[in-house]
Amino acid sequence: MITLEVAREVPPNGYFLSNGVQDVLLHYSEVVGTIKPGDHVDVFIYHDTYDRMMATMKQPLLQLGDLAKLEVVDIHPRLGVFLEMGLGRNLLLPIRELPEKKELRPEIGDHVFVTMNTDKSGRLIARAAREEELSARCIRAPESWKNNWVEATVYKPLQMGTFVVCDAGVIGFGIIGLIPAAERVKPLRLGERVKVRIAFVREEDGRVNLAMRQLKQVGRVEDADIILKLLQERPDGGMPYSDSTPADIIQTRFGLSKSAFKRALGKLMKEGLIEQRENWTYLVNKTKQE
Repeated sequence: MITLEVAREVPPNGYFLSNGVQDVLLHYSEVVGTIKPGDHVDVFIYHDTYDRMMATMKQPLLQLGDLAKLEVVDIHPRLGVFLEMGLGRNLLLPIRELPEKKELRPEIGDHVFVTMNTDKSGRLIARAAREEELSARCIRAPESWKNNWVEATVYKPLQMGTFVVCDAGVIGFGIIGLIPAAERVKPLRLGERVKVRIAFVREEDGRVNLAMRQLKQVGRVEDADIILKLLQERPDGGMPYSDSTPADIIQTRFGLSKSAFKRALGKLMKEGLIEQRENWTYLVNKTKQE
């Protein structure tokens, strides 16, 4: 943002603003309120689609050097994704700033943490926010947050885990957390919103370890209920899954890790509700239960 003097009106286009050396056009459509020659106005300077320097009195959601979370409004397969910046025009987040794997790239409606920069031609572009930039704004998690569920936004999707910023509400910008790969129920893309449980608050820096599943004792009951319901709905009371079924099949069919699936099966077997035969799982015969 910069303050410039309204030098003259140029119908039917708008007003020329000046810093005493250079003029820039403020189109009528970019005027907020009423202005006249001689006034001093606060404007945002940018390049239009024809690379002409322009001014607007509208307030952008992000300024040069700032950090913000912007919504993805369009996707270009070669250029990258376009973000809403509050000016009626979009800001490009170049493809070089996106994950290499396409399934980890943002979708329309996702919100990405970015800073504003300029390219070699001086045009405004976005850059994915780096951890040091987020850390400077984030706060320590209160110890009381442990085992609470919060909303978070992905800022760095990696194979070993997914880094997110957890919403902090009125107490601050956010809290940095990690969802280890073993605690994810699916791959998470950049900018995706996710509900997570605070599993651990790190004393040294106030960051948090996160999980997408309930505590084991709670999850075991819920997972067992899902399996039992499935068996009860099958005509023969059996399913071609057991504790020897490969983990990827379990994940695809039930959305559970292999260990969570085995814990649920163990609970049902301990209660005498199911049995396993030849890599199949069956409901125990009701007459046998009686």
